[in-house]
Amino acid sequence: MTKQTKITLASIVFLLVAITDVYAVITQNKTIEMIFKPLLMTSLAVVYLVSVSKHRFWLLSALFFSFWGDVFLLDKTNFFVFGLASFLVAHVVYIKITTSFLYKDSVVKILTSAVPFVLLFVGLLGLIYNNLGDMLLPVLVYGIAISTFGTAALLNYRQQKNTANSWLLLGAVLFVASDSLIALNNFYTTKRLFDIAIIVLYVVSQYLIVKAIIAKEN
Repeated sequence: MTKQTKITLASIVFLLVAITDVYAVITQNKTIEMIFKPLLMTSLAVVYLVSVSKHRFWLLSALFFSFWGDVFLLDKTNFFVFGLASFLVAHVVYIKITTSFLYKDSVVKILTSAVPFVLLFVGLLGLIYNNLGDMLLPVLVYGIAISTFGTAALLNYRQQKNTANSWLLLGAVLFVASDSLIALNNFYTTKRLFDIAIIVLYVVSQYLIVKAIIAKEN
């Protein structure tokens, strides 16, 4: 079996898993979701492994912690904090990966790259603040992490505008959007549409991030 055939097959499997999981969320079928949610990052990791000759430990680590985030958030009532912590670690790893692509730049360029993400976080915090209670500190820490990831991805794109960096930036932006909707869904107003948008944005964001890293490594 050729490398391209392996990549194609792995990508098809990931797509089928993703579609099935989205279907489970739309139809509120918890049984299907319990089966396919853990397979999202597992199948995406396979796509990465068959696409590159030298595997990046940190990317696999990010997918590993994302896997556990998915698993914990299947039961948000009892394990929301654990899911948050798992995704926090994943974001920190993504920050490490993204900043490794950066070179020294002006403070102004760094700050202007941070502005859209800081404004989004502050605005979101203003909406959910009164409902956070004991979750204020964890949400603050998580918000800083995802804002930093977004900033690093935007700065990376501004330093070198190419296809891989475009995918990485879009992946980061969609991840931030997905997490923002989770915050609104949990601490502001619960909407079924949010659940659907969250999973779609999340799946696409993770795929784009992995696709970007593959492009950079190849």
